[in-house]
Amino acid sequence: MLDASVVPAVVFPRDLPYLNYFVARRVLSFGEKISRLRFLRSASNLQAMADKVTLMRLEEGFAKLENAQDCHSLLKKYLTKDIFYKLKSRKTGMGATLLDVIQSGVENLDSGIGVYAPDAESYTIFAELFNPIIEDYHKGFKITDRHPPTDFGDINTLVNLDPEGQFVISTRTRCGRSLVGYPFNPCLSESQYKEMENKVIQVLNSLEGEHHGTYYHLTGMTKETQQQLIDDHFLFKEGDRFLQAANACRFWPTGRGIFHNNAKSFLVWVNEEDHLRIISMQMGGDLKEVYGRMVRGVQILGKKLRFSRDSRLGFLTFCPTNLGTTIRASVHIKLPKLASDKSVLDSTAAKYNLQVRGTRGEHT
Repeated sequence: MLDASVVPAVVFPRDLPYLNYFVARRVLSFGEKISRLRFLRSASNLQAMADKVTLMRLEEGFAKLENAQDCHSLLKKYLTKDIFYKLKSRKTGMGATLLDVIQSGVENLDSGIGVYAPDAESYTIFAELFNPIIEDYHKGFKITDRHPPTDFGDINTLVNLDPEGQFVISTRTRCGRSLVGYPFNPCLSESQYKEMENKVIQVLNSLEGEHHGTYYHLTGMTKETQQQLIDDHFLFKEGDRFLQAANACRFWPTGRGIFHNNAKSFLVWVNEEDHLRIISMQMGGDLKEVYGRMVRGVQILGKKLRFSRDSRLGFLTFCPTNLGTTIRASVHIKLPKLASDKSVLDSTAAKYNLQVRGTRGEHT
């Protein structure tokens, strides 16, 4: 599976406490001013800092990470002692802490990355950790680099990858999107899950033509519908141990669902790992048709929903591996001789910056 690019962060007004400070100076008498300003500053600091329990858990987690000799994650590589003590007390406007960022990597020492962004602002507040991880994973996307404006490219340059149908069983493209105004999974409340799902359903139900289809709530899904979606390889399950440890499966299955068009070639997963996973797929190797359908669907949805996008990092998602365009393209392909030796298959794929995955995606 090929990651096409990089992306992440919305900058929030970090000077708000000082704005309140100056407003207070103008309206309070001199006698009231000192005590009032002290209150404003202390309240602001409490809101912006992690609590004592969180700090204790962070210290324990960092110690575990430091002592893990067999851990080779990017989290361990870049969370130095200096960076840890610099970031450990920080908190985003939506309440996310460094613990929310690193808890999956601390719990799962075999992680390759080890971090998730609990909200869009995390990419800014915890930039000293995220930036080197992003640069390392995305092969040189430096802090001075900027993601280009959104451009899906010239679809007409794409072709059928296997016109004779000898090797490619199916082709799939997908991208992730996050809605402006909502945190990512670890910080979403139950009511926000429901609110977001309802907002997305209204848009999905308005789709026409090649994208017209049906939405299925995971909550209350009948056994017959569930089995049909399993047979179609559409149904996603509750997150793996990495997502579980990241607190990304709260209130499951509330607010989750699957949409697919009538032809079963265009899907939208709602509140799986990301707010939206937009997928196009079909049998065979016609990449032009598959990618074109996804692009047209994303463009329609983007006119009716506000997606989080940063001018430097591109589209923002839960995992820093899915940034920038967030687009990935994959083929289910028959390579029986090469696949007989997994190590040879992996090394061959690595030469072309490809990832080998099972039919059920990452970690399979």
